[in-house]
Amino acid sequence: MTAWGKDQGIEDSMVKFLGDPSGAFTKALDMEMTHPGPASVGIIGRCKRFAMHVVDGAVKGVAVAESEFDPAGDDFPEKTLAPALIEMAKES
Repeated sequence: MTAWGKDQGIEDSMVKFLGDPSGAFTKALDMEMTHPGPASVGIIGRCKRFAMHVVDGAVKGVAVAESEFDPAGDDFPEKTLAPALIEMAKES
């Protein structure tokens, strides 16, 4: 995560990248992707594509990029990208 953050230039910013190697956080948030498609090709326990707006430990908003035809949210991630999160932050 540190290398990815460095590559993305988030040092000294308010953005934080957090890892979840055991999947405990993913499961606690009910964000584990359980669609049979990814599991059928060996992708087990993958986290859904999501973003959260959190202020002082309080979740102000959550966006999940998934659909019936795109369970991973890879084809249409717009809900979880920066412009959508900026709008989410403005609304909270």
